[in-house]
Amino acid sequence: MLRSHGRFPYSAITNRPSFTWPEERRLAIHVSLNLEHFAYGEGLGISYSPGLPHPNTYNWGWREYGNRVGVWRLLELFDEFKLPVSLLLNSEVYDHCAEVVAAFRARGDEVVGHGRTNSEHQNDFDEAGEKKLIDDVTSAIKRHEGKPPAGWLSPGVNPSNVTPDLLEEAGYRYILDWPIDDQPVWIRTRKGRLLSVPYPQEVNDIPMIALHHGTAEAFADVIVANFDEMQRQSRRQSLVYGIALHAFIMGQPFRIQALRRAFEHLRKADEGTWFATTGAIADHFIATVPSN
Repeated sequence: MLRSHGRFPYSAITNRPSFTWPEERRLAIHVSLNLEHFAYGEGLGISYSPGLPHPNTYNWGWREYGNRVGVWRLLELFDEFKLPVSLLLNSEVYDHCAEVVAAFRARGDEVVGHGRTNSEHQNDFDEAGEKKLIDDVTSAIKRHEGKPPAGWLSPGVNPSNVTPDLLEEAGYRYILDWPIDDQPVWIRTRKGRLLSVPYPQEVNDIPMIALHHGTAEAFADVIVANFDEMQRQSRRQSLVYGIALHAFIMGQPFRIQALRRAFEHLRKADEGTWFATTGAIADHFIATVPSN
């Protein structure tokens, strides 16, 4: 018998209870923007400077471009297409560039916990250290936003074995760390349960562009093709479609053109779709679908 995580059993998507999103819509779409800050000279992350020791100024500056320039260009695009955003936030951003978070707050977007900084991963800590990390992030977001976050994506999407337990015990309702399904899935914790909301591993600019060296145009084609096929499939079964972005990647001017083309397609063919935040998706599922 292979080792199991013990969090959830296998479940074929073809054998699930029927449900719909608000107003009988079948496809829920979320756009999630990762807003991150790295320690200078210490940060983790993907290197874009082959042959140079990592971390280095070049890579830190690449990410900082997203906070200084790229995110503002993306905000204009989100406003143009009236897209709600799930802001996956390193809490260190509050001290580094608080005005960026304020711009999303003014739009009414959701702030989702994404660690203190992507310079550290939860697997680097013992349980007590990880609990403090989660508490630090929760307190910072509650202090600035007036309420604690409901959802969490681990830095580097690299949770520890106890991350779901600690999050549920800290009052979180959902997690984005498990790219296992096209519908939300309940996962067990040691004291209860936590909802896994689909977060994309493929329709994600980090693997598509930084890892697989895809072009902005190819990424836009992925967004469009995934939408067209999921919209077709959702006629018989409600689904979740997530798009994951990073300001330092898709906030580059030449990539924004391609992203605009993809968003234009989604908005023109959006019959039966619901553009929502990850938290709204979680709340509706929790209220609508009985847990098994």
